Amino acid sequence: MSTTAPHPDPSPILELVEAFRCSKIMFAALALGVFDRLAGEPASVDELAADLKVQPDALARLLDACAHLGLLWRKGERYAVTPVAWAYLCRESPRRLTGYINYSNTILWKLWANLEDAVREGTHRWKQSFGQEGPIFSALFRSEEDKREFLLGMHGYGLISSPEVMAAFDLSRFRCLVDLGGATGHLAMTACARYPYLRTIVFDLPAVAPHARAQIQASPVAERVEIMAGDFFKDPLPEADLFALGRIVHDWSEDKIHTLLRKIYERLPEGGALLIAEKLLNDDKTGPRWAVLQSLNMLLATEGKERTLTEYTALLQAAGFQQVEGRRTNSPLDAVLAVKQTG
Repeated sequence: MSTTAPHPDPSPILELVEAFRCSKIMFAALALGVFDRLAGEPASVDELAADLKVQPDALARLLDACAHLGLLWRKGERYAVTPVAWAYLCRESPRRLTGYINYSNTILWKLWANLEDAVREGTHRWKQSFGQEGPIFSALFRSEEDKREFLLGMHGYGLISSPEVMAAFDLSRFRCLVDLGGATGHLAMTACARYPYLRTIVFDLPAVAPHARAQIQASPVAERVEIMAGDFFKDPLPEADLFALGRIVHDWSEDKIHTLLRKIYERLPEGGALLIAEKLLNDDKTGPRWAVLQSLNMLLATEGKERTLTEYTALLQAAGFQQVEGRRTNSPLDAVLAVKQTG
């Protein structure tokens, strides 16, 4: 290459060099309690430092970085939360993502530090990062508070994605939806709000049920949402004409996925369907950004990966489903609908 030729713009590389720093700024400010403290009223550096028991000059640097990232406003010598920080970074907000962000800081941050070894060996990094073999989700539920915060963080994600997933297809012909691994019930409640004649069941592990109940009881559609405890791999599935799997299929190995899909197919009546909510990879797998990054996240944290619509279609047809359609959304999740047609 000629030394006189113009050099490519280095901005994409420099931005990636700094990208992890931006994430850690938000993670650290959340972990230190900055956003919750400022949710009540603006405060100065000295006031915050005293309340949070941190060093004032170091805190000032963190606060200014948060202001640059749009998470705080600086008004003279005082700082306040921005609307986006209030909505998603404060524990008082019903839309908070704090549980998942703390999980990203304490768990995923360490797993991602071992990405090179995950690529070399093709397996998750729980043992290398935390000295444990599994099960892969045991670190999420180390205490009741950890469990609650993680589930509420995923609930915040659900409030973003579930309305678009439920709007992707016309589901008005169905009368009973079972959301397998439905967590806090965000998809079931969204479905009931959209379809007034639909009855729903949130089917998840016994440890999740109390957290689902707390969210559902506060919903105007609570009378049409039932909670049922069980393990969808081991226990009989409830009767329904529509099943849903949201952020479930990407967790598991091909063998486990096939077992679960076949189990759902056999439980459905003719004309019944399965709705899958995952982020679809493009056919060439170089995008979209969310799906590409999440597929690597699945390598580090689970047995699974993200897939293209063609790959989901092959999995679903192998389980017996004949008609498969996909719809992209503007949310963290897309939608795939597979219909059982035995005639």
